Amino acid sequence: MVKRWLLVVLLTGQTMVSMDGSIVAVALPNIAASLDSSGALLQLVTGGYIFALAVLVVTGARLGDKYGHRTMFFLGLLGFTVTSLACGLAPSGAVLVAARICQGASAALLLPQVLSLIQLSFEGAARARALGLYSMVLALGVALGQIAGGVIVSAGDSWRPIFLVNVPIGALLLAVGPRLMPPEPTKATRLDLPGVALLSCGMAACVVPLVLGREQGWPNWTWPSLAAGCLVLVLFGAHERRTPSPLLDLTVLRGRAVRPGLFAACAVMGAYTGFLFSLALYLQNILEFSPLRAGLTFIPYTVGFATAGLGWTRLRGRTHLPTFGLLTFAVAATALALLTRDGWPTIPSVPLLFSAGAGHAAGFSPLVERITNSVGPGQASAVSALSNTGVLLSNVLAIAVFGGVHLSEPDTLTPVAALLTALLIAAAVAAERR
Repeated sequence: MVKRWLLVVLLTGQTMVSMDGSIVAVALPNIAASLDSSGALLQLVTGGYIFALAVLVVTGARLGDKYGHRTMFFLGLLGFTVTSLACGLAPSGAVLVAARICQGASAALLLPQVLSLIQLSFEGAARARALGLYSMVLALGVALGQIAGGVIVSAGDSWRPIFLVNVPIGALLLAVGPRLMPPEPTKATRLDLPGVALLSCGMAACVVPLVLGREQGWPNWTWPSLAAGCLVLVLFGAHERRTPSPLLDLTVLRGRAVRPGLFAACAVMGAYTGFLFSLALYLQNILEFSPLRAGLTFIPYTVGFATAGLGWTRLRGRTHLPTFGLLTFAVAATALALLTRDGWPTIPSVPLLFSAGAGHAAGFSPLVERITNSVGPGQASAVSALSNTGVLLSNVLAIAVFGGVHLSEPDTLTPVAALLTALLIAAAVAAERR
């Protein structure tokens, strides 16, 4: 029973972090009107959070090794709660951006500890169930954020509650959580400061143009920044292989299932985020759905994901489940995109979105279990760091690529469907390599 409540605490914290990346999207018009903010500043309200989270999540995982995953989880939760309060009370756009960056940094301390603590606290069938719930929360955070944001903003006609709602939840977790999670021994681990600098600079150079470039029409500075970021990340990899106490244990990639599993998991998350983002733009900009109606449209998807995400561990012979799930996702999402040519197909959309969500869960959740089971507990933080960083980067890249493809032909989702299908087929092929 104690472990069950421990899982509730971990996943509730993860849910807040996952949702806050997208919950703000539907509130941007209200924020602009309330704070008299420019378009560039509104980009930073969204991008500042993602930037800080993506740049610091690997360092957060390593700090969990050094000071204890429990300690870093609750320190990150405390910071996230305080910065959520600061966001909700922000008197100006500049203060809101600064608070969002600090909120993302706090999330980077909290998020990687969740998977590490699940691996260290659960075994056997209990671990499989916990990983299924972890995958569900990780994947559905974007959709749940849009739904919750639409409901909250429509109910109160104010953007502030989307941040303030985190405060009582965070305070409750901070009061109850430490009693459910016993202290753990810390390790005499040296923090690789040169590795932190290289990784932070490389990630920043890659993430900033991906977050800001699309809205600004891909100005000339974006491409040198991306090239420099990739070069610095290559230097980071070379440094990590030589240093005796690496920031990121890259030997975890030697596991037979890790590399193809990570690629497949990141590809399906990128496909999901790109599909969700493009469809949300189409519903609101072309079909003129309200933010609330657009958010509620995704409910069948979340129900389908939850149904498959909670039930796949009970299936026998689930070796090929990832391949079957990803192909189901591709077929359902492509069929839905083709049917939108003549408006929104209200009745067919329900089973198609349900099938897409179920296929996503059937493809993604077993992959997470396969990756984590292929390494030992000693490499739990490395797997957590790689999976969280990969998912974050795939989400940012998907928004840039899928958004660009959609904006090139905004009246149809056919090009998006073609890209989505190709990406999911590649993920399915990788999932077969075990």
